[in-house]
Formats: sequence, C-alpha cells, structure tokens
Amino acid sequence: MECRELLKKLCSINAVTGNENAAAQAIADILADYCDEVRIDSFYNVIALKKGQGKSPRNIMVTAHYDQIGLIVTGIDENGFLRFTNMGGVDPKVLAAQEVTVHGRKDTHGVIGTKPPHLIPPEDADKPVKMEDMLIDIGYDAEHARQLVSVGDPVSFRFPVIELKNNRMAGRSMDNRSSVAALVEMLKELKRINHDDNVYAVATVQEESGLVGAFMASWNIKPDLAIAIDVCHGDMPDVPSDESFPLGKGAAVAVGPILSREHTRACIRLAKRERIPYQIDAEEKDTGTEAAVYSSALEGIPTILLSIPAKYMHTQVEEVSLDDIDAVARLAARYIAFRDEVIQEGDSHE
Repeated sequence: MECRELLKKLCSINAVTGNENAAAQAIADILADYCDEVRIDSFYNVIALKKGQGKSPRNIMVTAHYDQIGLIVTGIDENGFLRFTNMGGVDPKVLAAQEVTVHGRKDTHGVIGTKPPHLIPPEDADKPVKMEDMLIDIGYDAEHARQLVSVGDPVSFRFPVIELKNNRMAGRSMDNRSSVAALVEMLKELKRINHDDNVYAVATVQEESGLVGAFMASWNIKPDLAIAIDVCHGDMPDVPSDESFPLGKGAAVAVGPILSREHTRACIRLAKRERIPYQIDAEEKDTGTEAAVYSSALEGIPTILLSIPAKYMHTQVEEVSLDDIDAVARLAARYIAFRDEVIQEGDSHE
C-alpha cells in the first residue's frame, strides 16, 4: 500500500486514548504483511516481530503510539446535551463547532455547539469559551440520549484526511498515526535489506495519558536499543525557529541528555552517508515522548528519538509531509541494519 493511502487508512481508525481495543486488530492486520509474528498484549499494544538473520540477534524496539486525543462523556443534562472533558491534550480553542462521533451503544454523530455571538454580552465577547461551558448536541432529548450514551463513553473528532499541495497531508490523528505509517514504511525497507537483529515494531497505547504503553513495551521486550518515533512541532507563523522544524526537510533527530550520545551521533553520520535529509532537534529535558520512558527503563535502554515535523499539533488539521515520513522510515531501517559499521567507523575517526 502506498504511504499516502496507508496514512489515510490509519487516520480513519478510531482509538481515543484508553479505547485502543477498537483499533488494535486493524493495526495488527496492517503490520502483519511485513513481519514474521504479530501479537496484541493485554493492554492493546500491537507488537510485531521481524526476525533478524544473525546468529546471535539482539533485540531492537521501534515504537510509535497510535492513540489519539479526544473527549469523554462526563454527564447528560436534562435536555439531552452531553457534558464532556478531554482525553489527552485537547485545546479548548479549537472545539467550538466541531463535528464528533460519540462511541456509545452505537456510534452517534454530534456537534459541539456554543452560544452565537449575537447572544453573548459585550463584556464576554472576547473571552475564550471554557471546555466546561461547551456541550455536545446529538439531537435527542434526555430520555433518548441516555438510551444511546453513557458516562464514560469516548468521543472522537470527525475530520477526514485531506491532501494538500507539495506532498503534504492534513487531518486528525497525524499525531501519531504518521509515525505508525513510518513504522510500516520502515518494515517495508527492511524487507529489502539484510539485518542481523530482531526488530520489534510496536504500536503503543495511551501515550497521550501518561506514556502507559511505553512502560509495558520496555518490560515486555527488554530491548538492547530503542528507537522512538513521534511528531515534533512544524514551522508555523510566530513560532520560534528553535522550537519548530520545516516540513519536507527530513527527519528531526533529537539530541539531548536522556538520549544515547553514541547512537545519536552514529545515526546522524548514517543520515549523511546515505543522503537521507535530516534536521537536529535540541531537547534539553525529557523530550515529552516515549523516549523518556525507554532511557530510564530497566537498567537504562540506549534510546534514539526520530520525529516527523507536524504543524498545528493537537488540532483536527495536523499537517505533515510524506517526504518526512519517508526520511524517518529509511533512517530507522538503515540504522538498524548498518549501525555497527557506522559506530565502528566513527570510533576510528573520533
């Protein structure tokens, strides 16, 4: 499947944080075409194994979370409107007038309505609407609404992936389905390359609510090397250039205190050698990604962080470049296959 169509398919799957059970099998089916084994653990991490050809293979784990930000129903009022709160980092500013799907006893469409400007007092006109003041309208009165919806039901945003110019795509869940697409593209690349080590490609759960799946994957696999794939901030107007990265300019390779200096330097050398476009992402703290878990798990797993620049993160119009997905996938695959020789070459020159 071409990456463009793969990304559309991945973003169409609903898996609001904590409800990945609804999508695990679909993700597993996609990964199964490129791996020797695929299994789903008790928390719905999807773990795919592509076996290495070496006599004493080490274990390399590459992860990308597949949960998506969304909402959760917290109440149903006397008029049938649904109260809600966020699941993951939802920005209240982008909620008004959104179409949603409430995943109750059956999927039910709804809209998030707010008071029209004609009815807002002048003193409140410029104030942002708080999430607790918004409601989901599914069109039913309270009696019928309670037959379909219960407190605790997840809510996903309805927004299709759209194709933009210059090989770019926008839509919901690019954070982090674009990285799951990179996982698949990495596995495709590895089918064309001999590699000694076992590769565990893991689509992880609940990153948006505490990096939960990453902890489980660490202990489950106990890898010798971890590569986390996520998104970073794409370049946008009025955003500092040192906190964002241009789309279409390649993989953002993170450099920072929790990340393996040896493997990060070697990965950058490999990108230069293979002419894979890359950018340097300086991360002074814990990166805010699954890399933070891996670097401190067990006795400390050597960890690399590769990121895909994404504009408008945590909205319904997140934008990525297919070129960057390809760069991340190729860099991860080739580092898995060739890292020993690149590390050795570096040692001889450093």
